[in-house]
Amino acid sequence: MARSRKNQPAAVRFGPALKALLICLFIGGSGVGYVWQQNQLLELGRQKAEKEKRLNRLRLQNSQLARHLAELQSPKSLETRLKELNLGLRMAQPTQIVWLVDAPLTPAGKPTMSMHPAERQYAQRRTAASLVP
Repeated sequence: MARSRKNQPAAVRFGPALKALLICLFIGGSGVGYVWQQNQLLELGRQKAEKEKRLNRLRLQNSQLARHLAELQSPKSLETRLKELNLGLRMAQPTQIVWLVDAPLTPAGKPTMSMHPAERQYAQRRTAASLVP
């Protein structure tokens, strides 16, 4: 004889309904997760584009500032600024410049430090006439 549904336990009666609910929650959660992920990708793409634009602006500004610095450091600009400030400074004369010569190297490529201090030559004064070959 067939059993009636009323005599079945409650777990057996709600089993298919619970299974359907879990499947719906999984599909719905997956859909919400997919939409959230796509939204995040879109937002990160926007942020990346903004950062790249800012980087390009900063690079352009950096190159402009480098050109401006080079212009300010040019001898012509410095002379003009000196005249404006009336500091009385001028370019050094060739006779005022002291040229330094490096110590000769040994065959091993090291400076000759074992020489007697009186034999070492640290600097040599040259005149403008001795610089011209």
